Amino acid sequence: MEYVLAALIVVALVAFVGAPLLRRGREPQAAAEERLAARVAELEARKEAKYREIRDAELDHAAGKLSESDFESVDGELRLEAVDILKELDAAAAELRQERSG
Repeated sequence: MEYVLAALIVVALVAFVGAPLLRRGREPQAAAEERLAARVAELEARKEAKYREIRDAELDHAAGKLSESDFESVDGELRLEAVDILKELDAAAAELRQERSG
């Protein structure tokens, strides 16, 4: 009976001491995943904001607030910025998928 009790105490101590060590190995991956997910969310928000800017420029042009040459310049610049954001978003999303798959 004493041996069974001693074995249970040893098993409980090993589990108590070992649990944080096992969790510590998973935390960096979870932190990296959270960081990547936050980056993807930030890029999604930037993408939507850029799309709104493009729509606003189109509306300003249609309302006569922007000349044709000004609109072409602004629209071209906004669309180039949107493409850059989309490239960053694709890369971050791919990295997040890779992180989640292991």
